Amino acid sequence: MSRSVVSPAVVYPCSDGQPMGESDLHIACMLYVLSALRWHFEKCCRGDVYVSANSFLYYEQGNPRAVVAPDVFVVRGVSNHLRDSYLLWKEPKGPDFVLEITSASTRRDDERRKRGVYAALGVGEYFLYDPRREYLTPPLQGYRLQAGAYRPLPAVAVLPGGGMAVYSEVLGLELRDRPEQRMLRLHDPQSGQDLLTYREEAAARREEAAARREEVAARQAAEARVAKLEARLRDVERAAAGPKHGES
Repeated sequence: MSRSVVSPAVVYPCSDGQPMGESDLHIACMLYVLSALRWHFEKCCRGDVYVSANSFLYYEQGNPRAVVAPDVFVVRGVSNHLRDSYLLWKEPKGPDFVLEITSASTRRDDERRKRGVYAALGVGEYFLYDPRREYLTPPLQGYRLQAGAYRPLPAVAVLPGGGMAVYSEVLGLELRDRPEQRMLRLHDPQSGQDLLTYREEAAARREEAAARREEVAARQAAEARVAKLEARLRDVERAAAGPKHGES
């Protein structure tokens, strides 16, 4: 009697068990971009933009080796909910934007293997940022996919310290290199402001509220001093005028 053979389920791990293995500077850049983009799109796009960082993107069903882990990637037009990994065949589409916080140790992977995978997957924009200035000149570079190949995006010097800005059509934002901080910031050309993370925005609101309280307290103190001086002036004027007619 024949027996049916049940194929084992394919497992797509959400972790390789290895630490991130990057410098604090790389991690700070990645976490800023992740947090700032999530907060930005949460406020403006009503949950149809998914942003993730250092998570696995599987792009071939049945083959868990067909995987890549972008430092930051953005997918527009998909539901924004928690995922263990991004399984391309279960999603409406692949990423529109990928950013790699690169270094000399990841150069070959970022410039060759990952670049080729992203192009094959149709990732519209691919950005590289080298915060330690180990090999990229300039340290911020952006590419747009055209006819199956990445073409460089223009970089514009916009900051006094020589920092470069590259505009992302996918994000509707500029990526700006801050050389004095060796840090990447996201800039909104419409508001003229850098994007803040939720914590940065909350801290800014607290500082503004504290400044308003100090301003109100200073104004009230000034008004109290003026009122006191006016009262003293009235007393002086009455004393100078002397007693009224008929008063003894």
